[in-house]
Formats: sequence, structure tokens, C-alpha cells
Amino acid sequence: MARARDPIADLRRIAFLLERANEATYRVRAFRSAAKALAGLPAAELTERAGNGTLTELAGVGDVTARCVAESLAGEEPVYLRRLVATEGSDLDAEATALRAALRGDCHTHSDWSDGGSPIEEMALAAVELGHEYLVLTDHSPRLTVARGLTAERLRRQLDHVAQVNAALPEGFRILTGIEVDILADGSLDQNDDLLARLDVVVGSVHSGLKDERSKMTRRMVKAVANPHLDILGHITGRMVSSRPAGVTGPGDRGHRARTRAESDFDADAVFAACAEHDTAVEINSRPERQDPPKRLIRRALEAGCRFAINTDAHAPGQLDWQRFGCERAALCGVPADRVINTWSAEQLVTWTHIRA
Repeated sequence: MARARDPIADLRRIAFLLERANEATYRVRAFRSAAKALAGLPAAELTERAGNGTLTELAGVGDVTARCVAESLAGEEPVYLRRLVATEGSDLDAEATALRAALRGDCHTHSDWSDGGSPIEEMALAAVELGHEYLVLTDHSPRLTVARGLTAERLRRQLDHVAQVNAALPEGFRILTGIEVDILADGSLDQNDDLLARLDVVVGSVHSGLKDERSKMTRRMVKAVANPHLDILGHITGRMVSSRPAGVTGPGDRGHRARTRAESDFDADAVFAACAEHDTAVEINSRPERQDPPKRLIRRALEAGCRFAINTDAHAPGQLDWQRFGCERAALCGVPADRVINTWSAEQLVTWTHIRA
């Protein structure tokens, strides 16, 4: 008889691959819910229920997930998992592959503390499995209420929690503290300066007033870039190129359903000149529905002398593998690895952000 596999690990792997493929939220949730429901079940009961067909009596376990569990316990790779692996996306070309291999972390990610779908611990462990050395946690700031943005008090509690999680993570990996702070209408940042100074990495993004007229948006972004606490300028045009759901599985699901949206209008040369002057990195956002900035602006930022951060903006563990998409676009535009800040070690990255502040 074949040796049993770990059915919980198989369910989580399926959820990861579905997230990476940007499949519908309900599919991802089905497998994550089943994994959570079965994780606390004694092994003997799990085996007994799989044998007598009563797994589906448990809340969160359906026919498909129960079949996957039975196949795992029989020592077989679940058919569902095997099909997902067989239909994975195409390989990267040599330049994009080399750039992806050079990345040592991800500087823009979300957890269920704001609008992400998974706990901090799950996001971190998925990053470890992908070979990352660090993960920057950048949940939203207070003004973005639709995404359950963190107040100053909640952010302080999160910092304490991250310290506890780091103590339990594998040696050689760490969560870096951070935030995706809203760039407000006047160009100021939506969080207390003393808290921003405590964080390892600050990503700043525009989430409101995206249709502001050109001169107003330019002033807003240039002022934000000049703020010494801002390290990375996130998804700079705010565009959405796809109307598909973004695959978010958390409380912010409705707020993060992607709609096609035109780029914000601003003077890109002025903004990139400010980024180069203040040594603020330009984010290459890897989300399939964003693809922000467009390639023409990546090239202009490169010509302006800007640094870059190739980030996933992940809201679920499987989305952490979306860096490949950002690497493809960066490679097409000729971005060299030495201009990408997350090719640095955690120590180099934090040293750079603290010098800037």
C-alpha cells in the first residue's frame, strides 16, 4: 500500500496554485476552508471519516475537497492538484528568470490585519517556501476604510505581533515591518511620523482622487516622494487593465474587485526626477490586473536614474509567486538587477531606508 501523503498540505498547495493562477475567490476559499477545518482533527478520525465518507459532514468540507483528502491518504497525488501542476503557466525567458532569481524578498504584501485573506504567519511561511529571505508586511493605513486600514494603535499592536512571529520563523528568514500608506490629497502621508520612522519599509500609494487634473496629481506625488519616510512609490498610475476579481479572499474582497480603470494623469518626468533626486524607488507592481506602471513609464523611470522594487502587492499566499510577472515586464524594459532594491539582503534594504529617513 502506498504511503499516505499529508492531505492538509495538499489542500493548501492547491489553494496556493489557484491563487497564483488568479482563479476565482470561491475556489481558493473552498480549499483553504477545508484545510483549516481538518487541521485540528486527530489523524485517526481524519482517516476514519475519509474511509466511511463522512468528511463532508464537517463544516467547510465539500465533495471535491473530501475526494482530495481521500486520495492523499491513499498515497496518491490528488487529481485536482496534478491537473493544476500540469497546466501551470509558461516558463520565463532567460533575462526574466535571472532577474527573478536575484530577488531576495517582496516589499509590498498584505495580511488579514487589513484586506488580505490570510494571517501574517501563513504569508511568511509561503514566502519561505518560495525561497525568499524576507517579506515586508505593508497593510493599509487608516484612510482606506474599505480595506480595514490600520489605525496607529492597531499598527503598534501589529509591530508587537510581528516580533513574536519572527521569533518562531525559520532561521535566515524575517518579516520586515512596513505599511502601504495612503498619499493624501495634499501629498502628506496617512500615518503618524513617529510610527513611520519605526517601520523598516514604507510604500506610499494614491488610492483616492485618481482622476485629479494633471498639475494637482503631479504636485501631490512629488510632495510625497520628497517625504524622507517614503521609500517606495506604489502602483503609480492606479490603472486597472483587467475586470477580473483580484483573487482576494479576505474581508476586503469587495473593495478589491478589479475594474478596468484608466491611468491617472501626471507629469511622469517630474515625478521620476523627484524619485531620482530623493532616492525613492518606483514600484513595478506584479498584479496581473494592474501591470503598473506600463512599460513605457518603466523605461522613462530607468532613463531618469530611478531605483525599482518588483513587488507582488500580494493579498494571499499564492499571489507571492506573482513576482515573475513583474520580472517579465522589467526585463523587457532592460531593468538591471542592480537597480532593483529587493535584490538586496534585508540588512542592506533596512540600512538604505534608515539612511533615507
